[in-house]
Amino acid sequence: MLPSRIWCLATVRVSSTSQPAGASGADTIAIGVFAQEDASQLQALAGVPEQAGALIASGEARGSFRSLALTHAEGRRWLLVGLGRRAELTPERCRVAAAVARRRARELSTRTLCWQAPAEADAASVGAIVEGTVLADYRFERFKSAPSGSGDQGEPPSRLEELIVCAPGEIGETVQAARILAEAVNEARELQNRPANDLTPSALGRHALSLAAEIEGLSAEVEGRDGLLARSMGAFAAVAQGSAQEPALITLRYEPGPTAPDSPLLALVGKAVTFDSGGISLKPGAKMSEMKFDMSGGAAALQAIVAIARLRLPLRVIAVIGATENLPSGTAVKPGDIVTAANGKTIEINNTDAEGRLVLADCLCHAVSLGAERIVDLATLTGAVIVALGNTHAGLISNDEELAERVGLAGRETGEIVWRLPMHEEYDELIKGAYADLDNAPEARKAGTIVGGTFLSHFVGEVPWAHLDIAGSAWDLGRAYAEKHASGYGVRLLVALARSFCR
Repeated sequence: MLPSRIWCLATVRVSSTSQPAGASGADTIAIGVFAQEDASQLQALAGVPEQAGALIASGEARGSFRSLALTHAEGRRWLLVGLGRRAELTPERCRVAAAVARRRARELSTRTLCWQAPAEADAASVGAIVEGTVLADYRFERFKSAPSGSGDQGEPPSRLEELIVCAPGEIGETVQAARILAEAVNEARELQNRPANDLTPSALGRHALSLAAEIEGLSAEVEGRDGLLARSMGAFAAVAQGSAQEPALITLRYEPGPTAPDSPLLALVGKAVTFDSGGISLKPGAKMSEMKFDMSGGAAALQAIVAIARLRLPLRVIAVIGATENLPSGTAVKPGDIVTAANGKTIEINNTDAEGRLVLADCLCHAVSLGAERIVDLATLTGAVIVALGNTHAGLISNDEELAERVGLAGRETGEIVWRLPMHEEYDELIKGAYADLDNAPEARKAGTIVGGTFLSHFVGEVPWAHLDIAGSAWDLGRAYAEKHASGYGVRLLVALARSFCR
């Protein structure tokens, strides 16, 4: 095991101002510019030096999306960032542009960055500038003996010290809410990136307990193997029985006090298989190291409820996270074994590598037993979703039109976009067991992502439910603000969904 250490995730100080960006004291100032417009677009911005306009006039600075140009004036750097056409400005474009600017600012050894928000930017776009900057600033350096930019050998700083957002009007609340949200995403990424010998199921449980102890309105409970058996969670317990590591059923509750009228009890359910070898149905060795990311759904659910609590949203929320390893051993579950889930459904296990749906089955039952009125689960469930949708969309399956529409809208608002896949009674025929009620891995390799979602639908009863298969989105997302490694996908979407119930 790795030695224990006290670890605090580095964060960027974030503030706002209505004063001109040049008065901020920042060593680097970023200004968004639009395509097919001349230097006059900068005239409305107070304090912008004429050198910046000269970059546009000369053609060196272009408004094409993600383009960059740099000049020096008044003792600081001025970075012009292309936003594309003015009419096409969206929060996601602002998020990406901010990340591109942060990357260039790192090369310039920037310590304090001030962003001059475009006049057209609404609250969502201003928040996106904060999110893109803070997300792009993240580095996983927990186990580096000398983190990059730590000052050794004259290296430039790798982390930003301060971000200032300059815009007219009162944007302080928007900016701070975006900071809280981006920090929650980065905390999820930190959990995802940790190796499986460090982030065990028990370690994830301890992390949840420590967060609950420090955040008002948030409580947590962690149960181990005996707790699973006492709750008749035979499917979850079966996955855990191959590992010497204790599994963890993590339940968090957020009670805000007064809630929004008619708001439902929202449940966030996450798969947290901290390492997935496939069990007896062993995976190929290539890229098996990436299976530390199989807990990404649990990380998203955990950090989403943390962000909801820190934002003090007037909505009751629970998070149920099933944490375990899936390993082969003399005690591991075997192909052909039959187990019983908490709702009494029997399951024939024909492939021990289809373990996530077994863990989630009992976690969904638990959410229902706690009175959940809306349920969203997240899981790196199937490789098939990557074949179907790549890294761009997460797969969505739902038994409820209204909830599916809310999830889709939350995805569009945050850039964590989803694509809805169908549910149909014929898919139920594929998961019927030969010896039990259900088959966890039908031999017919058809509609893999839909079959996984259809299996889960048997454990939610009549409760409106949405399943998000994030196997293609949880790491190596390819976005400017989360290009490689863990992405924290789902945290921002879930918080936006929670907000939709508070309006």
